[in-house]
Amino acid sequence: MITRSLQRFFTDDHRRLEDLLNRAVANPEEINQALYEAFRRGLLKHIGMEERILLPAVLAARGGGRFPMASKLRMDHGALAALLVPPPSPQIISAIRAILTDHDPIEESPGGLYDLSAQLTSETVDALMARVRSAPEVSATPHNPDPGVLNVVRRILSRAGYNLDDY
Repeated sequence: MITRSLQRFFTDDHRRLEDLLNRAVANPEEINQALYEAFRRGLLKHIGMEERILLPAVLAARGGGRFPMASKLRMDHGALAALLVPPPSPQIISAIRAILTDHDPIEESPGGLYDLSAQLTSETVDALMARVRSAPEVSATPHNPDPGVLNVVRRILSRAGYNLDDY
């Protein structure tokens, strides 16, 4: 089914990103910066595709009706993006993993964002897949090592319902 191609694309991308992060931190003594940067750019691209392409299409297919978890997804996306600003550390990695553990099932589970894409017409799915496949790569700015950045990250995470100090 054509809609499943959209669901599969995003779910497979979750697994690809998990694999990149796992390989980046496989050595507990040292984060593999090249793999972490691939994860970072990939996650930012994934978030962008969901925010700019998939979520608006699903909301439109619902007749402009709200997807109850849309605000939660958007808050999580903001929290994840904020965590990608400072240099990676064990605390940052733990927070990213915890948020993804909460977040991904909201998108992948029955009734989740990807499941709701089944409401899209095949023409819409075709157009969305074309947009998703042509989404540009993301060029992430360098990490910001300023200690004040963590205070901003803490506030963003707090608004999303997370506490950086728990990780």
